[in-house]
Amino acid sequence: MIIKNFHYKSINSTNDTAINLIKQKNLKAGLVVAERQKKGRGQRGKRWISYKGNLFVSIFFSLEKINLTLEQLTKINCKLIINLLSKYYKKRINIKMPNDILINKKKICGILQETIEKNDIKYLIVGIGVNLIRSPKISSYPTTNLYELTEKKICINKIIKDLKYIYRVFLKSQRVH
Repeated sequence: MIIKNFHYKSINSTNDTAINLIKQKNLKAGLVVAERQKKGRGQRGKRWISYKGNLFVSIFFSLEKINLTLEQLTKINCKLIINLLSKYYKKRINIKMPNDILINKKKICGILQETIEKNDIKYLIVGIGVNLIRSPKISSYPTTNLYELTEKKICINKIIKDLKYIYRVFLKSQRVH
């Protein structure tokens, strides 16, 4: 499956942009990347703090030939992101259900899933925010970032390429059945 890239310097939200692309274009899948989000969103309407240099991406795809529930997809998306992060961090990475990724009991990644329907076809939008170089300070919720954990700067273009590859393999495996 071809996943079309969309790269922006600054947008309100990668998920909002993905929703607009689905509505306006005839795409089966896409990847929206932003260097900066002005109105990043988390679960239940919470604000996602978007520091420049961190990863803000939404991947979207048609659910037309995917026979998985949204609950199954939530677990799979978390596992795919853990797979991605484990390329850069070799120790234990955990899921805090339904959709936070934790290292050492600190949040490093949040995932926001949304669905939209167009022409009787359902699409899944998976918003992914990863703290690569800077963590927000949240009093009630400890956070971390990859740089703090590894003392290495992660090339954002490489992590995007790895993410796209992981999803391409996943989507290809779903279309075989």
